[in-house]
Amino acid sequence: MADPTSWLMVEPGYPVAAPDGEEIGKVDEVLGDDTTGIFDGLTIATGVVAKPKYVPSELVASIDTDAVRLTIGKDDVAGLEEYTPPEADAP
Repeated sequence: MADPTSWLMVEPGYPVAAPDGEEIGKVDEVLGDDTTGIFDGLTIATGVVAKPKYVPSELVASIDTDAVRLTIGKDDVAGLEEYTPPEADAP
């Protein structure tokens, strides 16, 4: 098994794996506040034309130097909601 790492080291394109190790996608965006260190979750791309899915931090089992490992499998990821970025505050 690879060495654990911080969510702050995860970048777009990082592999995302199911509990059995099967790669199920790539990180599209990491969601959190690096000032406070609070990790909210991430969005993952599961296909070229598929919209990114939102994965809350509660579904992330671990993050290591090889992949983000989830507590759910590929079929469960398919059922997650598509990610909609929050609207920017109007000036």
